[in-house]
Amino acid sequence: MPNDADSIELGEHELREIAGYAAQCARRVLPLYERGLPVGAPATSDAAGVPDARPRAAVEAAEAFAAGGRRTSALRQAAWAAYKAAQEAQETGTPAAVDAARAASHAAAAAFLHPKASAHQVKHVLGAAAHAARAEELASEAEPGITVGTLEWARRHRPDAVTAVLRRLPAAPPGGGRVGELIRALDAALR
Repeated sequence: MPNDADSIELGEHELREIAGYAAQCARRVLPLYERGLPVGAPATSDAAGVPDARPRAAVEAAEAFAAGGRRTSALRQAAWAAYKAAQEAQETGTPAAVDAARAASHAAAAAFLHPKASAHQVKHVLGAAAHAARAEELASEAEPGITVGTLEWARRHRPDAVTAVLRRLPAAPPGGGRVGELIRALDAALR
């Protein structure tokens, strides 16, 4: 089993597949973000009441990278912008909106996975899927099985690169609350 000091092989094609997977997971919950914000809230929409586009832009940036685009500072900035949208949603949005924006942030950040055998890197591979599952769980409190279905979707739709890279990394780390539990469940299911 690798330890945190080891490097792992990580090809660009794997980064692209992981980012594409993360983007698919996050795209599933974008509507939860957009519906979970008050219309006209100054920090989250424009004067016309159009929802904050930062999470959607992060998902689109991840998709563009996955399709062959360059890994640029604009992609990194899109990840940070979606992260900031999540922070702002904590004040004005629903809990599901917060996790949906975090999923989008993780999707764009997945392109910057490091070739280091660190348990923390598992969060970069599976963060978008876990936050998407948590967003759906929060949005559908009346349906306790929704997270199981979301995790099953994430398991079935993962590309081979996700499993291959996870097998080079230590197991997901402890902690992280409910999202950490979801990451560990996915990690165990995908190895």
